Amino acid sequence: MTDSKRRKSLAAASAVLGGVLALSACSGGDDKAGSGGKESQAQVDEAAAKKTSAARIKIMPKDGADNASINNAAKVTVADGTLSKVTMQTADGDSVPGTLSADKTSWKPSSQLERSTTYKLNASAKDKDGRVAHENGSFTTVAPANSFIGNFTPEDGSTVGVGMPVSINFDKAITDKKAVQAGISVNTTSGQEVVGHWFNGNRLDFRPKDYWKAGSTVTLKLNLDGVEGAKGVYGVQQKTITFKIGRNQVTTVDAASKTMKITRDGKTIKTIPISAGSPEHKTYQGQMVISEKYKETRMDGATVGFADGDGKGEYDIKDVPHAMRLSSSGTFIHGNYWGGSGIFGSANTSHGCVGIQDAKGAGDPNTPGAWFYNNSMVGDIVNVTNTGDKTIAPDNGLNGWNMDWSQWTAGSEA
Repeated sequence: MTDSKRRKSLAAASAVLGGVLALSACSGGDDKAGSGGKESQAQVDEAAAKKTSAARIKIMPKDGADNASINNAAKVTVADGTLSKVTMQTADGDSVPGTLSADKTSWKPSSQLERSTTYKLNASAKDKDGRVAHENGSFTTVAPANSFIGNFTPEDGSTVGVGMPVSINFDKAITDKKAVQAGISVNTTSGQEVVGHWFNGNRLDFRPKDYWKAGSTVTLKLNLDGVEGAKGVYGVQQKTITFKIGRNQVTTVDAASKTMKITRDGKTIKTIPISAGSPEHKTYQGQMVISEKYKETRMDGATVGFADGDGKGEYDIKDVPHAMRLSSSGTFIHGNYWGGSGIFGSANTSHGCVGIQDAKGAGDPNTPGAWFYNNSMVGDIVNVTNTGDKTIAPDNGLNGWNMDWSQWTAGSEA
């Protein structure tokens, strides 16, 4: 072999040997613990796994979610362990209190969340060997623009008259009425069938065919959380409301005889002279429900269409005593101290309200106006007859009783 060939062979062998040595140095070879070498990667991974907690934490809704429910979305659970600490805060750092289950496997906020708010959750848990696991996440609740609520009457825990409907006014127009009505139920201990009627996309009322039974209890349930009422607009309410029906009181106003008769539980308890709407300003006829009561209130004709050429009201009485609303458009039954005692029972002189003799300041309990006010409640029926005017519209106030049952049920989406 020539010297040049011999040198080339040695160089090649050296390169190969160098590569093997380099590879051996990077891989760590097959050295074992106890023989002076390092642990294998498999051994390192196995050791790390032994230190990892078996507890598996789940935060809901998922990290980064938006349009989350303000009622049931937020929740922390753990499998193969118990929760040791959960904190929830707004993006501004305000703490949200929560409740840990007795077995320490779940946590949820103690109260309803706010709309259009970002919340951050941090959770820690331990497995049976005391090893700790951590998890965190954040989400944003549904914005007002993407949600709807229903403002309802009567109030929870109230006692009302036999004519009081359940009336729900939504703050957004509902297009999927069927889905929304399916999330609402109204039941009564009297066993009466209760049906909902949509007056428009914003208002849904419920009532039985006949007046509620005296002494019964009515329950309204709103299970609207997550219900899509219109495209991209979701319900957020999850409530149960109960109210009681009081005694059965119906007042019949006869504009022709200028008297009204109060009947309670089927018996006439009082007859009172009145003054209804004048021939120029007749009072609506029909079954009307007392929706509000004011010991004193202001009545300005300009607010209900009675104004002169300068826009000033034809009347402006700042202390009308014992006033009870019968319509949204301004019909009241109220005390009257300015008309003179001679008009009651003899002349119809008002701008459309029903007036009863009363005293200025609403301080005399012996007047007919005070008696009627003190013996009436929200939800009582006032049936106005013989005025010569048209029947009040069913949606003008809480006056759906002026719609027959077939029409009422035809407006249901159940």
